Amino acid sequence: MRWKQFFTPVTSITADQAREWVETKSSEELTTLDVRQPSEYEVGHIPGAKLIPLPDLNNRLGEIDSDKPVMVYCAIGGRSRVAAQMLAGIGFKEVYNISGGFKAWKSKAALGPEDQGLELFTGTESLTEALVVSYSLETGLHDFYLSMIPKVKNDTARDLFQKLSEIEVKHQKRIFSEYLKISGKSETREEFEKTIVSQAVEGGLTTEEYITLFQPDWESVTDIIELAMSIEAQDLDLYQRASERSRDPQTQQVLTQIADEERAHLAQLGILIEKI
Repeated sequence: MRWKQFFTPVTSITADQAREWVETKSSEELTTLDVRQPSEYEVGHIPGAKLIPLPDLNNRLGEIDSDKPVMVYCAIGGRSRVAAQMLAGIGFKEVYNISGGFKAWKSKAALGPEDQGLELFTGTESLTEALVVSYSLETGLHDFYLSMIPKVKNDTARDLFQKLSEIEVKHQKRIFSEYLKISGKSETREEFEKTIVSQAVEGGLTTEEYITLFQPDWESVTDIIELAMSIEAQDLDLYQRASERSRDPQTQQVLTQIADEERAHLAQLGILIEKI
């Protein structure tokens, strides 16, 4: 390793700029790199971030696309600056260090280890099998939102749960349409739904686990949106990790696309909560 790498100037961005990029740029446009240790990542990380601890970075450079912008962060910004300088010093075209690191990140975070939820995606699935799992996850969340409607007294909260369930229906329809196109089958939605495989909601956790983690006030519209944002952040993270794990390029591409759709959902919920 050349010492001059550590003196290569790098550009820093704020946590707010990083949040905007995470919500608006697809994974094809940006790599978010976490250079902390696995135990830190498990407690909380930026949705969709790739974990490569700083001590391992030099030996895992091949896992990062040098032609794509890379946004690097650690706990408070020290390790990530070193990592960013290393990447810039060996020819990465665009590298950005997040000032203040994860401590400055005020947006929704994903949690859990790198393999959280990946029992649902082994990496060896065919494209149709991956779509079945994805549809199953969307179904779990749709059913969860519907189940909450009769349980809340606040009319605005009920309307919000209804709206959230309808968003999941639209996503289900798109996944089912993709499944029919890829598989060449002509089965109905009812026939297809008999193949759903998971009792998890999205992001690899069950509804009970989400409720225990976030303990929302079901009569609070803000709390409901916060919960939905947390689920979408976890979901984005799972699809991104599943995409990186997949050995089939076509499956990888579709999982990346679904991750980007969840990214858009997260941004929409962010806009919604600002209007309250």
